[in-house]
Amino acid sequence: MRIGIDFGGTKIEAAALDAAGAFAARIRQPNPGSYDAAIRLVADLVARVEAEAGPAQSVGLAIPGSPSPRTGLIRNANSTYLNGARFGADLQAALGRPVRLANDANCLALSEAADGAGADAAILFGVILGTGCGGGLIIDGRLVDGAHAVAAEIGHISLPWPSAEEAPGPACWCGLRGCLETWISGTGFQRDHRETTGRNWTAQAVIEAARAGDAGATDALDRYIDRLGRALAMVVNLADPEVFVLGGGMSNVGELYDRLPAVVARHVFSDHWEGRIVPATWGDSSGVRGAARLWDA
Repeated sequence: MRIGIDFGGTKIEAAALDAAGAFAARIRQPNPGSYDAAIRLVADLVARVEAEAGPAQSVGLAIPGSPSPRTGLIRNANSTYLNGARFGADLQAALGRPVRLANDANCLALSEAADGAGADAAILFGVILGTGCGGGLIIDGRLVDGAHAVAAEIGHISLPWPSAEEAPGPACWCGLRGCLETWISGTGFQRDHRETTGRNWTAQAVIEAARAGDAGATDALDRYIDRLGRALAMVVNLADPEVFVLGGGMSNVGELYDRLPAVVARHVFSDHWEGRIVPATWGDSSGVRGAARLWDA
């Protein structure tokens, strides 16, 4: 039995996976939004999952950001109260056992490479397109962290091949401008539509309006697909994955899978491109499933 925790900005999910990878228990609770309360909630969720599913051999956590390999402190989390904290050490103290932490996009990629949409791929790149934007790279079934544990951080690379209107780009919470997170996250999509139309709509409302033929919404969706396609083409030029697996709220937009391949192929430095772009098999459970598998990675 393995326990995974998906530490999201709005909810925290705990789940136990049995040896076959099936859910033995699952519990979701709202994220309390403060550090000490979050530690207590994670400890409570682990206890409740074990009470339902039995003792676990390991605990892994998918988190926004990642622990620094030099200091162990959390950095790069858009849940900013985690940054600078010894989250891993504090969780281990609260749980009384070792834990492993990894970026949530890494966990999505690990889950989908194990028994999801990319289980047959030698190279898989996972992308979370939600409140933020993150990436994870799997090669031959193993998670690629990189020398400084920042491999595949697609959200904080600049938008490739920007037009004059797109440069230098919006300010990002990381302190730079024009990061992909400001363009291809769900919140980036909403921002672009709001700034071009003056309408403060949710991403889902914009998608529905585009499907109904609204011009402003249609233009926003067209721009979004073009920008996401350029971002994926840049990844192809760097790592050439066989499959991209998309997660997060924007991964539910069916138009992406029909239209993105042509955009990617147009920007790839090759005479052809035949990669796949698919939604995560496990949807919003990919993070918790990947977290449970961190001790196998």
